[in-house]
Amino acid sequence: MQSLFSPQPAEAGDAIFALVEAFQNDPAPHKVSLSIGTYFAEDGSIPVMRAVRQASDMLLQAGKPHPYLPIPGSAPYRNAARSLVFGTDSAEPERIVTVQSVGGTGALKLGADLLRRTCPEAEVWVSDPTWENHGQIFRQAGFAVHEYPYYDPATATVRFAQMQAALQALPAGSIVVLHASCHNPTGVDLSADQWDALTALFARQRLIPFFDLAYQGFGGGLDADAAPIRMMARAGMECLVASSFSKNFSLYGERCGALHVICRDEGAADSALGQLKSLIRGNYSTPPTFGAALVATVLNDPALRQLWADELEQMRTRLAGLRGRLAMELAQLTGEPETWRCVEQQQGLFSYMRLSPPQVDTLRREHAVYLLKSGRLCVAGLTDCNIEYVARAIAAVTRR
Repeated sequence: MQSLFSPQPAEAGDAIFALVEAFQNDPAPHKVSLSIGTYFAEDGSIPVMRAVRQASDMLLQAGKPHPYLPIPGSAPYRNAARSLVFGTDSAEPERIVTVQSVGGTGALKLGADLLRRTCPEAEVWVSDPTWENHGQIFRQAGFAVHEYPYYDPATATVRFAQMQAALQALPAGSIVVLHASCHNPTGVDLSADQWDALTALFARQRLIPFFDLAYQGFGGGLDADAAPIRMMARAGMECLVASSFSKNFSLYGERCGALHVICRDEGAADSALGQLKSLIRGNYSTPPTFGAALVATVLNDPALRQLWADELEQMRTRLAGLRGRLAMELAQLTGEPETWRCVEQQQGLFSYMRLSPPQVDTLRREHAVYLLKSGRLCVAGLTDCNIEYVARAIAAVTRR
């Protein structure tokens, strides 16, 4: 008898997790994984942040039960997540609906499902390039997905004029996915002036911005990384934000995220919350408790919040230092400082190296250095012990 699933074409799977598996099976003693978007400490471990450890101890000592949360999630968590994104003095908080989500990916999918209900005829536009999962998330919600110009590989900068022209031509109601900061995969962000121009364009064209805020705190800092979102919220437009605590709390497996929907007015916000409750109930009913309790405990305790913010700032400055050192090593090895200056200028966990897919394959086969085929390198996988080896390997493949 034929299986229920055999008529369906096999899915290709996720390229990032396939690379992680290949790395784990690689016997090379000098192998280096720079593929997955995880912050690693100098010793190669995923850090447990001090504030999170203290919050965990407090929660475990309290010995409280684990009841179902309300459908939208924990109120202390939702309020803390909202204030982190919009600031404590955000204008018209009654316009903002925040629900707890299963990670940042869950927030994106929940927002996509909400938009599919409210504007089913719209189409979605993502940057070229963007995070590999963006297209799949919106296509699975039923949307047609297209690309708008973003990155210029020749100059390692944003193609802003082309980006503006493409967005200017979109019909009203088009959904545009934006990276608020630490663009994945390029690490190349828009300037404040460019965000000003985009805000005016979105308002004029009545486009729907959907921000992905996965790396708040790793670019210019907590407030700087949320500034584009606050700018559009102050402009009065309706938009969505998917935020995540995976990276900035080092809580990858706890799946702590939030979806924020900025609405026209309080009545629209009430309607959006009702729609979101319906979508959540029909999917996972209620979100998990422990990770959200950790985040809420830290963000609502002034001492723990400061401890967390200080450690996050140390992580941010360490990444900037690693970028500078990698750029310097490559400049010295290749004699082409201009080629690699972009590495130092980019922000966040990732750097878009000027490598072709064949060069990336050679890096993996001959040097056991694992990058995505696009040339995206996770800077947080570099350490004092491996950075020179990685630079020499990259220089070797670019000289061929």
